Amino acid sequence: MTDPLREPTFLILTALAAGPLHGYGLIAEVDRLSDGRVALRPGTLYGALDRLTDDGHVARDREEVVDGRLRRYFRLTAEGESALRAETERMRRHVEAASARLQRRTLGGFAMGVRA
Repeated sequence: MTDPLREPTFLILTALAAGPLHGYGLIAEVDRLSDGRVALRPGTLYGALDRLTDDGHVARDREEVVDGRLRRYFRLTAEGESALRAETERMRRHVEAASARLQRRTLGGFAMGVRA
């Protein structure tokens, strides 16, 4: 069994599941995916990308120069896809369990923690 992914890691892998992205693109996509709740700073992002690369979840895709600046693109690896799928399934099971309990609570006549 693997440890759950931290939310920023989950969001980085999710962003890369759509295709390769460069650093600023990843920062913007994580912001969009999290509705602005997770704001990655460049140092945090590149530290996470180094760790994810070392773990085999992410790989460098390509580099290009745009307006005199180097853009380094990253892509999700097969191992990263597997980790993202496993975490998505783990989270899905938790959501199903919580939803079922909330449904039973509603059907059982409970309201705001007080029995009807």
